[in-house]
Amino acid sequence: MNLPKSLLEKLHFRKENNALRVLKKQSQGIDFASNDYLGFSQNEAIFNKVHQYLATKKIIRNGATGSRLLSGNHEIYFETESFIAHFHQSEAALIYNSGYDANVGFFSAVPQRNDVVLYDELCHASIRDGIQLSLSRAYKFKHNDLSDLEKLLQRFTTSATEIYIVTESVFSMDGDSPNIEELVAICEKYNALLVIDEAHALGVFGHEKGCSGEGLVQQYQLQDKVFARIMTFGKALGCHGAAILGSQDLIEYLVNFSRSLIYTTALSPHSVATILIAYQELAVSHTTIKKLEENAIYFNTYSSLLQISISNSSIKSIVIPGNEKVKEIASYLQENGFDVKPILSPTVPEGQERLRFCLHAYNTKNEMEKVITLLKKKLS
Repeated sequence: MNLPKSLLEKLHFRKENNALRVLKKQSQGIDFASNDYLGFSQNEAIFNKVHQYLATKKIIRNGATGSRLLSGNHEIYFETESFIAHFHQSEAALIYNSGYDANVGFFSAVPQRNDVVLYDELCHASIRDGIQLSLSRAYKFKHNDLSDLEKLLQRFTTSATEIYIVTESVFSMDGDSPNIEELVAICEKYNALLVIDEAHALGVFGHEKGCSGEGLVQQYQLQDKVFARIMTFGKALGCHGAAILGSQDLIEYLVNFSRSLIYTTALSPHSVATILIAYQELAVSHTTIKKLEENAIYFNTYSSLLQISISNSSIKSIVIPGNEKVKEIASYLQENGFDVKPILSPTVPEGQERLRFCLHAYNTKNEMEKVITLLKKKLS
């Protein structure tokens, strides 16, 4: 059956603008593209420990068999959520099938009709999609601009039942962060509820001395000041799923009203066991996290002549306007053995197309030097 004309026209528009997304085979080049910051997705010890854990518990099941409210709430969920809550110094934790499910499930269920949601304009699509499904009023504030946020707060403080302020601790395109300490102070001043997505901070940031990768909120010891945190496991933990952290009352509410949790098959025992073992590994991975931090600093130093986003995170970007141009340079780096991906419009605004470098604990100084040298040559 033919695709409707209106849909064909949208595809044609993407092709004309060199913006068509396609599914490609996984690259074999040196990894500067994946979110596997600590190398956990390819960690043989984690893989073997998961198998041993399931064998010891005599769990031989390929699937969960149903939603968590029906037949899918197997025993590993309880152990894993308890470990996560303790690790993040949170009263409770609730696992979702993905970061997308967690954000859509939270924002579609929690903000109510007379509430207001104020969100950073660069928040992830999953956050914005969830907000669109809610009954609340929603307004964006300029990226990391707390003065602009405060203007909105002054406007809505008297008319909203509750105000939710939403941001990310590390943004996925530039790797930058808001001033979380100042953000908490603003929330306390206006009695607003702060929600922070820590997808790209988990495993990367944590206590400065212990450095167990708990995220930026705990690095600043502000976990008791944040209404909800979203932790995603598909980045530094190298597996799948996500968790919402908050009070026991919040978790009970989500179990009753969060549709992306209620109406989906639960994760398999193997998937949840992988989350648990990955967290246990993270708790003792101080050396690996430190190596990742050192790589981020070294990349900043060696690329100082390029206008690459200088952040403390594992994400570095260089804006190269135009889909055609940025794809050309990405192909050049890929042909020379480096897996670097272009980020095209409409994923980012037109004119903000970029190369996005993701650093890992397993990247070497020599690899970073070579890819930056190639990039300088191509841009000169």
